[in-house]
Amino acid sequence: MPDADQGDTAPSPQRGARLQAAIRRTAIVTGRLLVIAAGVALTGYLLSKLWMILLPVILALLVTTVLWPPVRFLRRHGWPPLAATSLIVLAFLSVLAGVVLVVVPPVAQQSGALADQAGQGLEQVQNWLTGPPFNLGENQIGRAVDSAVNTLQENAQSIAGSALSWLFSIGSGIVNAVLALVLTFFFLKDGARWLPWLERQVGPRVAPHAAALSRQSWQTLSEFIRQQAFVGFIDAFFIGLGLWILGVPLVIPLSVLTFVGAFIPIIGAFVAGAFAVLIALVSNGWTTALIVLGVVLLVQQLEGNVLQPVIQGRGLQLPPAVVMLAVTAGGSFAGIIGALLAVPVAALVAVFYRYARDQLDGHDSPAADEPSAYRTRMVQPTESRPGHERDAAVEDG
Repeated sequence: MPDADQGDTAPSPQRGARLQAAIRRTAIVTGRLLVIAAGVALTGYLLSKLWMILLPVILALLVTTVLWPPVRFLRRHGWPPLAATSLIVLAFLSVLAGVVLVVVPPVAQQSGALADQAGQGLEQVQNWLTGPPFNLGENQIGRAVDSAVNTLQENAQSIAGSALSWLFSIGSGIVNAVLALVLTFFFLKDGARWLPWLERQVGPRVAPHAAALSRQSWQTLSEFIRQQAFVGFIDAFFIGLGLWILGVPLVIPLSVLTFVGAFIPIIGAFVAGAFAVLIALVSNGWTTALIVLGVVLLVQQLEGNVLQPVIQGRGLQLPPAVVMLAVTAGGSFAGIIGALLAVPVAALVAVFYRYARDQLDGHDSPAADEPSAYRTRMVQPTESRPGHERDAAVEDG
């Protein structure tokens, strides 16, 4: 039988030096990771403190991507910036007011009837639970209902506090909406001067990169808004058509909800479809609800497997897992608004990452050479070319 120590080897003279080198490298990497983690934490802290300022800016940028094409069209046809911006903003407000007038009255008129039907549905569920195969008995159900009522009574104060916080949130949302609208107006009116102004601030070495990132970020936001708006319209039209044929109430509000839900990829479609099935169940019964579920699944499958690959082109280039994680993180950070903004923000982060990666790999972006035209225009005296800078900037828009 061989000796147990026969396989042991004498320690190498370099073992201590290699161990020290490995510890040193580990310490350096750990220190760098800690510094990065501290930077990320500090950035998140600053963002949370500045969120009330950043939120209207982000909302204004998203709205600007929608309204800029018609403003640019008018400016290219000789309209002054102020007149073109004012007309498009007023048209946008008119459309929003029209949507509210179309959505709110049906909800107010049919909410009472739906509440009565929901009560009848709960009675049917109670009868179903008391019968086979569950045979729970009315006493058990009654105790469960009493327990729920007692819980609500015990937490009445916290519920009232939550309602008060909701009122404050609504007031804050109104303020943010007004501020976002004002910022949108100025972005549309003066946004074409952004790149020349940015170049003057950062200097000639950084200017090409800043301009390229600005262009790619703007293009990404514009693509996201256009794609999701088209997808949302298709979903809302066909799901709304199915609801109308089946006689489900609140067709227009549910269609609008489906359209808005398209701007929260994956999760938004699920929530909007669940609302449609729930309304169908309360108003028309199980058979209609199952048919509505089939319609929603069919439309979403066609949209996800046929429509999205065709219309997205380059798209946001974000894997579905990243989209879901971004929506979850945005929702936990800022509620519904955070869920709405999570995907475009994640797409912008991906734009910065891909640009930095290409620069590190030595792959220059073609957009980095484009700001030279701006620098050429900036060194020319504005008095000798009245209106030229504005028209050229609008063309580059």
